[in-house]
Amino acid sequence: MHTSDHGTSNVYVPGASGTVDVIDSARSTLAVEIEALQALSSRLDRTFVRAVDILLACPGRVVVSGIGKSGHIARKVAATFASTGTPAFFVHAAEAVHGDLGMITANDVLVTISYSGTTSELLTIVPVVKRLGSPLIAITGNADSELAQLADVHLDASVPQEACPLNLAPTASTTTALALGDALAVACLEARGFGPEDFARSHPGGALGRRLLTHVSDVMRTGKDLPVVPITASVTEALVEITRKSMGMTVVVDGDRVVGIFTDGDLRRLIEREGDIRNLTVIAGMTRNPLYIGPNALATEAAALMDDNRKNQLLVLDATGRLVGALHTHDLMAAKVL
Repeated sequence: MHTSDHGTSNVYVPGASGTVDVIDSARSTLAVEIEALQALSSRLDRTFVRAVDILLACPGRVVVSGIGKSGHIARKVAATFASTGTPAFFVHAAEAVHGDLGMITANDVLVTISYSGTTSELLTIVPVVKRLGSPLIAITGNADSELAQLADVHLDASVPQEACPLNLAPTASTTTALALGDALAVACLEARGFGPEDFARSHPGGALGRRLLTHVSDVMRTGKDLPVVPITASVTEALVEITRKSMGMTVVVDGDRVVGIFTDGDLRRLIEREGDIRNLTVIAGMTRNPLYIGPNALATEAAALMDDNRKNQLLVLDATGRLVGALHTHDLMAAKVL
């Protein structure tokens, strides 16, 4: 083992024709694929714009199809479209010729991925789809291929060479096809004005979905779980309520009106200031004008408000100022908002 010029320890492993420097091998692979992507970027022209126009005008769904390694890429491209605001699904070309072709309608757009442009299964289904009137976008590495010639729009995904040293295994070509599919999906996303909230709605189970779809009303404590004492309560009564409800505080009310909040910190400060607190009422130590938020606010807004003000608790008031709930940082953690 020795250190290369880049400061990385080179690792040699046995090979059929001697030792192989795996770091140099990895860098060579990446260099070939970067070169292929740069070449792709320089080729983008009005043809790409026409493809995006077709996708945006599609009244149905985008159907992405391929076989073999291109099929794996097609499946991922379909998933990217679907998660970024363009309804899409994947159809395996071999399954399509045995019945799945019935999933495609005249309102759909067919996107085929085949580096050679001569995949027999795709060439079998394309005429049927064309007779339906569905537009065809072909992504191939051969502009003279039959698939490219049949397409309404052909996108050139050719590469100078594969990253595979034998120039056989699809590597740079699949990377290019994937990147081109991503470029189409993102262009459609931006054209539609697809934003974070739209993304969250299609990913409700993920972290972003929780952050953008969870409102204060979904996680706040209400009813009997809400610690509340009247303004006439003693400090001892307030302490009992704090302990019972486990929020580290209690709301202080005068009838239906919130007048303050009494926290563990308020209690410590009151003891330090007064010493004997047995005969004091809660009003002697409560914090007036407590921090609050509305029930329709996002839970992430509540988290930011608490963090900015170094608070662990937050009241929830409706538009009329009526107490409807309260939050603790533990509630936000339990909801996986934090």
